[in-house]
Amino acid sequence: MKKLIIYLSGALLALSACQKDEINSLNTPVVGRIVVNPSKSDLFNLVTGAESGLRNNAGTYLDGVGVIGREMYRFSGSEPRWTTDMLGGGSKQLDNNTFYITNPFAARYQVARQCFILMEALKTTRNEVASDVQKKAFQGFAKTLIGYELLMNINMTDSNGARIPVADNANLGPIITNPRIVMDSVIKFLDAGKADLTGSEVIFPLSEGFAGFKDAAGLIKFNRAIAARVHIYRKDWAAALAALNESFFDLNGAFNNGVFSTFSTNGGDLVNPMYLQPNSTGEIRVAHPSFIADILPTDDRKNKTAVRTSAASSVGLTSNRDLNLWPSLSSPISIIRNEELILIYAEAKIQLAQFPDAIVAINRIRTSHNLPVYGDAVTSPALINELLYERRYSLFMEGHRWIDVRRYQRLNTLPIDRPDDDVWSRYPLPMSETNQ
Repeated sequence: MKKLIIYLSGALLALSACQKDEINSLNTPVVGRIVVNPSKSDLFNLVTGAESGLRNNAGTYLDGVGVIGREMYRFSGSEPRWTTDMLGGGSKQLDNNTFYITNPFAARYQVARQCFILMEALKTTRNEVASDVQKKAFQGFAKTLIGYELLMNINMTDSNGARIPVADNANLGPIITNPRIVMDSVIKFLDAGKADLTGSEVIFPLSEGFAGFKDAAGLIKFNRAIAARVHIYRKDWAAALAALNESFFDLNGAFNNGVFSTFSTNGGDLVNPMYLQPNSTGEIRVAHPSFIADILPTDDRKNKTAVRTSAASSVGLTSNRDLNLWPSLSSPISIIRNEELILIYAEAKIQLAQFPDAIVAINRIRTSHNLPVYGDAVTSPALINELLYERRYSLFMEGHRWIDVRRYQRLNTLPIDRPDDDVWSRYPLPMSETNQ
């Protein structure tokens, strides 16, 4: 992704200005210049900036939920809080005014703000710049991203709450502490996005992370894939299956078909924040020892990690396997993939007691990863156990395990590595939100 706007500067997010000025910097464009009579390039820049913003603090988010969810350890000579606060070391607690919550939380709302600015700009966009059906595509994409970003934040804070994004940045709504209500709002944004994308025409550019999904039909499939994820969180199993039917779900399709955030070493772009050189000794990401201890012997997903030349240790924690998911600074990071959709399908089928269909999907995963077909009990508890195993290893370090064990009330199954450690159930609401 070349020459991307990272996001609009927080100081320039108000929509009150109305003069049409020159954009002096793509990283801090003047809002008033964009929202009144925008050019096509203005609209394109807003889309590009919103897509690029999906990547901001992605590493902090994945590190955080990965450490809390005992998927990995993050050893950092310059940042001890990965092994203290995040693991509850000693008397440590999660801090509501620290980078691991404030940065990713703010980044998600910054994307939502940029999307609202895009929709404000569309109100004064001349038809020769974008026709009505083309404007619908901009709106649908913006609403889809708002829904997705709100989902990412409520995943972090859960019952500590989140605000529903609004267009008027000067009049924010209240903190909603019922995750179900927030998830309902996520679905409303996604459904509104789907409605706008239907019958629309996409003229704006997207990165190669959206390869195969750059037109209206593709963006609807992406939108519905995210909706399917939300519906299983809401335990609306029939709705999850309905969303899958409109997504890119393919029981026999390639697991890695999907939408990704892309990175590169090109000047002005972002590199993959999760890449670290194998066998590094300063900044280190290593798999939690339970990753290998719990995996079945022939499961090829063990190759998502690699044996180090020497084990890495810090403050009483040790692992001998590096993460091996992102082999370069240009490696993409998944937003949603078909493998997850197959597992969503399996979960919904289990919960609806449609066990034969669920087993077909589970076996699609198992046999593709060098495991024999499922042979244990055909009961809901046994199949849920199997599902959570498959999700753990198929979606390793994609931001799911901690959320999965929380929604199935299994946080107590996560390992405690040191006597005074804790497993957190949620992040605190950032102090900046409580001060609004």
